[in-house]
Amino acid sequence: MPVVRIPMLDRDRQLMAYELLLQEDGEDEAALGHRLLSTIIDGSVTQWARGNRVFVRLPRELVLEQADQVLRHPRIGLVVSPQAIHDVLLLERLRQLSTRGCALLLDLDGEAGDLDELRVLLDLSRYVRLDASRLEEATLRERCEALHARGLHVVAGHVNDHDTCNRCMALPFAGIQGPYLLRPEKVDMPVLTANRLSVLRLLRALDEDGNGPVELGQIIRNDVILSYKLLGCVNSAYFALPRQLKSVEQAAIFFGLTRMRNWISTMALSGMDDRPPELLRAALIRAHMCEQLAQNLSREQREMAFTTGLFSLLESLMCAPMELLLQHLPLAPDIRAALLEQQGPFAPLLEQVQRWEAGELRGGEASPQHIRRMAAAYLEAIRWADHVHSFAEQKPH
Repeated sequence: MPVVRIPMLDRDRQLMAYELLLQEDGEDEAALGHRLLSTIIDGSVTQWARGNRVFVRLPRELVLEQADQVLRHPRIGLVVSPQAIHDVLLLERLRQLSTRGCALLLDLDGEAGDLDELRVLLDLSRYVRLDASRLEEATLRERCEALHARGLHVVAGHVNDHDTCNRCMALPFAGIQGPYLLRPEKVDMPVLTANRLSVLRLLRALDEDGNGPVELGQIIRNDVILSYKLLGCVNSAYFALPRQLKSVEQAAIFFGLTRMRNWISTMALSGMDDRPPELLRAALIRAHMCEQLAQNLSREQREMAFTTGLFSLLESLMCAPMELLLQHLPLAPDIRAALLEQQGPFAPLLEQVQRWEAGELRGGEASPQHIRRMAAAYLEAIRWADHVHSFAEQKPH
């Protein structure tokens, strides 16, 4: 299913909901809508949602004819366009859905008209989204405060940078959504905290030449939490191992050194609990997608592709420039070239993944086969990332 999962974060930078955006793959909107509805009906959408609220946008005909199917899943809501105010049949259908408990998100998408003209839709909606990239600052403030006063949960959409995010956080927005999350914050004087320096030292130690299974075990031996997370993950049902692995050394022998270094890096980055959890989850999805797209390369190169995807968000995770961070990490030249210069064999893989997560792949630009391959890689990456992240969040009992 060619869908991208876009998070909405609350004011504490925790996940508030996901929006599922359809990617064009050569099919028309109605066909894509039917495929999305099928994933809702058969319960597959839970793979995307992890039990969280999900918003979807369905074509008008599907809302009129089959929206009752959505009501079977109380965590699924509908995105509604302001144009629905002029559609008598659709408006009546939305009224029925709202009365029966379906959460409606009215997407104003740059609208700057009179809110009173949308009063009927506002009365039916539980959430309203404003376009933070198109509204003037004064208008954004006025709109947000007026909608909040109506008792609505107001979401700032299209938040493209951290400055805009900070302005929105000063207003009564319930949620923030946009690509700012994956972009590094601008800092006048980057300071690596003790926690981040500790993580960088660990990442550096993992990448030093000559490390074997025993050395990897020694590096994290004194970190009880990290060892607990790692062994819990590798022994989980997801990997269906023939026997339980009781040490990092055994895991490194079974899975291979490079893969084990990548997983230790993942668990170490999860220890920076001052960053939004969705940011690390995004890094994991990138890493796994890059690895899958490198299937025609050697095993070593596939694992280097994973590292490239994982570290592509290191700036955002560490709040420091990539050039500074890589001074601490002895990464392979091809990985450094991809991260710093967008060059080398892994740069095209990373670019494809970034275009996918931004919703920039279109049926007219890429073949349907390529888009479906990307969709399959994305779904598998979501499953893997959500599983690994669940262990990364755990603490020893």
